[in-house]
Amino acid sequence: MNDIIIVKPEKCVGCNACIRNCPAPEANITKMLEDGRFITSVNSDKCIACGQCLKVCNHGARDYIDDTRVCMQRLEKDKTIILVSPAIRTVFPTRWVGILDWFKSKGCVIYDIAFGADICTWAHLRTLDSHKVGKMISQPCAAVVNYIERYQPSLIKNLSPVHSPVACAVAYIKKYLRRTNPIAVLTPCLAQKNEFIETGLVEYNVTFNKLMEYFDANGVVIHTNSDEEYEYRFDDQQGQMGTIYTRPGGFRDNLLIHNPELDILSSEGINRVYSEIDLYANTKESKRPEIFDVLSCEFGCNMGPATDGKYSPFEIMNYMKNIEREAKKSRKTSVFRQGEDKLFKKFDEELQLDDFLRTYKSQSPSPIPSDKQLDAVFKLMGKNSEADKCYDCRACGYDSCRDMATAVCRGLNTPNNCVVHSRSILVERQNELVSNHEKYTEITNKCRDFSEDLKEKMESIKTNLDAIDDSTNKTGERSKVVNDLITNIITFCKNNETLNADGINQMIVILETTLNAFKTLDKNVDATNKSSDKITESISEIKEVIENINKTLNETANMSISK
Repeated sequence: MNDIIIVKPEKCVGCNACIRNCPAPEANITKMLEDGRFITSVNSDKCIACGQCLKVCNHGARDYIDDTRVCMQRLEKDKTIILVSPAIRTVFPTRWVGILDWFKSKGCVIYDIAFGADICTWAHLRTLDSHKVGKMISQPCAAVVNYIERYQPSLIKNLSPVHSPVACAVAYIKKYLRRTNPIAVLTPCLAQKNEFIETGLVEYNVTFNKLMEYFDANGVVIHTNSDEEYEYRFDDQQGQMGTIYTRPGGFRDNLLIHNPELDILSSEGINRVYSEIDLYANTKESKRPEIFDVLSCEFGCNMGPATDGKYSPFEIMNYMKNIEREAKKSRKTSVFRQGEDKLFKKFDEELQLDDFLRTYKSQSPSPIPSDKQLDAVFKLMGKNSEADKCYDCRACGYDSCRDMATAVCRGLNTPNNCVVHSRSILVERQNELVSNHEKYTEITNKCRDFSEDLKEKMESIKTNLDAIDDSTNKTGERSKVVNDLITNIITFCKNNETLNADGINQMIVILETTLNAFKTLDKNVDATNKSSDKITESISEIKEVIENINKTLNETANMSISK
């Protein structure tokens, strides 16, 4: 399946609005990036392209891709068939004629899908008349078909075997008008691209919004009309009551015009139709309506995901009422004759029912995780009690914790995206931070004490170094005195070869002075040695202080690593 819905990661804030509003349980994949942000991407194989996420994303993170650009390139080369949804009248009430005129000026052939819707109604009535089908689910809505194929494949047997109005129109153009040109459909629907790929009938899905973006980007000016118009010069017949297929109940009302006794139940809107389809799947065949008429969009195709939403539902329904009134008026004057529906009589004469039937392709549903698998995920999410497992806050986007755990089992989400899990982690980290703060305070105080002790030891070293310096200076001075005295003794001995009593006394005085000088020198050396010992002792103590500081800092580092 091709990508239709796309994500702009730089704009995604992980608010889970897309998951919360998406009817397809496996269409979104949420992952946590390295920077801690959560990004939700699209699982294209499971997306039904209903477009609801485009409406609810307030951050512009979702967009879609259609075929407008490549179609416009094709227009320059080949004569292209343009099939137009009836919704164009309500989406562009004063410009739809100008839009079709622009395509006609490019050499395009223009056909009305409403005529295909008339064929679709006829084909359904004839299929019901054949009694070859049982209880039926309508299939004009491609998003509904996508949902059943992907999530309720057991209901494929109930899907109408008749083609959608678009496909009925294409089948008619190709076989009965013998046209082989490339075909582009102007539509408010994204999901029809899946139908075109699956059936191989249409080349280009050109949505209204992207078409307007193309016109704006290329300076295309579309003329407008002040008055509402209901008729157009199509290259084949304009549709009749098929025009109302685009409003809620349009398919139902078309059938009831021809067979008022049919048992038809309608449902439309994202918030209703898919849950009711699930209920339908669990309902006994005997309790189901004869026809279940379903539309994904609450106000029908007229307010589809590829419309600009310029008009309110009241304005849209007012336009639709006027269009329906004109269609009924035209039908009475051009279709009926003596109570006979001329159009359907023509279909009976010219068309083969088998040309307007289709088949479907189912996907194998993802397996439902076992309780054991879910319990393992609950544990990762920090949900250990039964109350935690049923918290169901829906902040993750899912309806229940069990749905969230199922998504995690399927690789579509991460336990970190659970609020309860995140909250438990925050509480745990808060408690850890409080504990670590207390430890850091204790360590800081220890380091402060060690710092004061280190400061005292360094001051002791400085004092002893000063003492050594002073003692060294004094030792130098005394050494000079001793040297001078010894020099005097030597000189005295040389000058007095024989000593008398006076000489001896003089010698004694010099020697005593020398001896005193030596004693002073010994004291200075002793003082130096003591200061050196104190310095050595202080250095040992400083080493011990530094080791204690390192030990304390290592404790801090280990705390940070464990956190």
